[in-house]
Amino acid sequence: MDKLREVAIACVGRAVMFGSLAIGCVMVGFSFNPVSAFRSGAVLSLVMAAILIWRATTAHRQNPKTSEVWLYLDERSRPAEAHARFVFGTVMRDVYARFAQATLAVAVLLFAISLGFMAFGFEAFVPEPSFVATAP
Repeated sequence: MDKLREVAIACVGRAVMFGSLAIGCVMVGFSFNPVSAFRSGAVLSLVMAAILIWRATTAHRQNPKTSEVWLYLDERSRPAEAHARFVFGTVMRDVYARFAQATLAVAVLLFAISLGFMAFGFEAFVPEPSFVATAP
């Protein structure tokens, strides 16, 4: 079970890392305005945490044999056929929940940084409305 947990942490951690990379790219896109950059990072982190929570709640319904974690496990480390779904679902739920908790903490931190910038007088970016001239 320890090997299963290690592989699950590696697979889910890699997915969260790529999601965090995408969130970081969006934040860099808003780097002209720090409030908007950190606020967008916080909102996207909340979306990622919601996805991780959803995955944690539905982990027991997933077929272990169709998952990436199962492919990385060698034959000796795979749980026995009789209780594979229960063990796999429990471990995956715990791993997803751990990463969701960390992602929520990051989202709160990003919101706090955004509020800190607002306290120092920065304002969030608000695009100006564009008016399209219509031909008579």
